[in-house]
Amino acid sequence: MSEKKLHGVFTPNMVPLDDRGRVNEPELRRIVDWLIDCGISGLYPNGSTGEFTRFSFDERKAIVRIVTEQAAGRAFVLAGAAEANVKTTLEAAGYYHSLGCDAVAIVAPFYYKLSQEGVYAYFSEIARESPIDLTLYNIPQFSNDIANDTIKRLAMEHPRVVGIKDSSRDLPRFMNMMNEIAPVRPDFVFLIGCEEIVLPAVLMGADGGTLAISGVVPEVVMKLYHLARANRIAEARAIQYKLLDLIKLIIFGADFPEAVRQAVGLRGFNMGAGRQPLSPSQQFNLDDVRRTVQCILSEFGFTEQPVGGCDPFPAGVDRQSVEQIVQDVIRGLRGPAGR
Repeated sequence: MSEKKLHGVFTPNMVPLDDRGRVNEPELRRIVDWLIDCGISGLYPNGSTGEFTRFSFDERKAIVRIVTEQAAGRAFVLAGAAEANVKTTLEAAGYYHSLGCDAVAIVAPFYYKLSQEGVYAYFSEIARESPIDLTLYNIPQFSNDIANDTIKRLAMEHPRVVGIKDSSRDLPRFMNMMNEIAPVRPDFVFLIGCEEIVLPAVLMGADGGTLAISGVVPEVVMKLYHLARANRIAEARAIQYKLLDLIKLIIFGADFPEAVRQAVGLRGFNMGAGRQPLSPSQQFNLDDVRRTVQCILSEFGFTEQPVGGCDPFPAGVDRQSVEQIVQDVIRGLRGPAGR
């Protein structure tokens, strides 16, 4: 087992592509450096935001190699190993272990509907054979659910199972999970995978989160995390609420994760076109998303407003109050303890 407990904010790495649709290695390395310089705790290649299903197995291995090499021990690396069967998952886990990753994240089997006994048996076999620590990845929207009782059973029986990334979007369930498992496995890591509830999750004891939005505004997300850990609730709450519009756009504003690609590009990176074909109407919608995301980022002081400026605040919104919150955040980010 790893000697250092995973904690903090992990960025699910969006993968830049060149004009031929291949992984743009220099740009990916540049993104890794930028995220680490912004204070991100860890990197999470081959997650949902990283579109792991749209890359070949060899490409997924190359992505983890690039990220791990570039991180060079400056941040945690939690490598996605969501392969379709035990054999390939263990092959990935062995390779990521050889690269020096801290742990791998593994989803429950997808496509076939399994009982909880089947889910338990799947993770048990991997845990017995894996040379690297593993975190369970619960995302019932796309794979078999991992029930709290199954998580607790795996945590108690397999020291190699060191934590969970929960993207169920169910805060009461997440809190019950922590309440049931932490007393019997104090070293177990709880990471939330839902941006909208990261503040309450951390306040209730979560170790951090894997958050797509941290790839767009890492400075702001890390500020939120540190304020929450310091129990500075009013300041953290202001940031959490301010981020909701951006979260809604980049997670739900277009076919996920295309809006994330647009938003990361606004931070100065050449992300290229994604591998999922887009219809003409989708191209138009993404232009709208891009403009709105740029307006929100400009409020944080990270980019200029688009040509023509941004629309006024909707009726009923107190612009002066919101601008005061934004200025407070920016001052905090630029101060000595801003990272």
